Amino acid sequence: MAVAARRETRMCVAEYRVWVEDRPDSERWELIDGEPLLMSPPRERHQAIVANFIVSLAGLAQEKGCRALPRLAVLSAAMDDFAPIPDVIVRCGPLLPDGYSSDPILVAEVLSPGTMSLDRGRKTDFYRSVSSLHRFLLVSQDEARIEVWRRAAEGWAIDILYGGGILDLPELGGSVAVRDLYTDIVF
Repeated sequence: MAVAARRETRMCVAEYRVWVEDRPDSERWELIDGEPLLMSPPRERHQAIVANFIVSLAGLAQEKGCRALPRLAVLSAAMDDFAPIPDVIVRCGPLLPDGYSSDPILVAEVLSPGTMSLDRGRKTDFYRSVSSLHRFLLVSQDEARIEVWRRAAEGWAIDILYGGGILDLPELGGSVAVRDLYTDIVF
């Protein structure tokens, strides 16, 4: 569950970056609607799904000169009061000088009971504003189910994939079986 830091005014990303620099490395903070939110440590099930994603995407990403990475903040020029930290991003190009990416091509959020409404609500609005993003994924922990948001000519399209499905990733030139993203996860 996320806990907001009490503040009198909303922060922009520049203020947040200065503020969070003094926080201990053990704390995971996000900026959502101008409020710094302290995230609780994820459960092992959550982290196992994240690890499966990174392993499954790493080869495809590498072939395109990209990387699948955990815990980088995402920035958007359209929303200066957000710096969420999704579970997995894929980005291309040289290594970043810091932990902030404004150019991810894929973002995955593993849904947790305490953050599900935020992930499906304000974070979804935010991710749709990131101009480089081709798709973002909302990944269930309770069943083999992935909600795939993909950028289309007319806006965003949504597909739902289940355990027997295939996650097509044309931006990475390949695909991943949904079952591989849930390796060793028992429902």
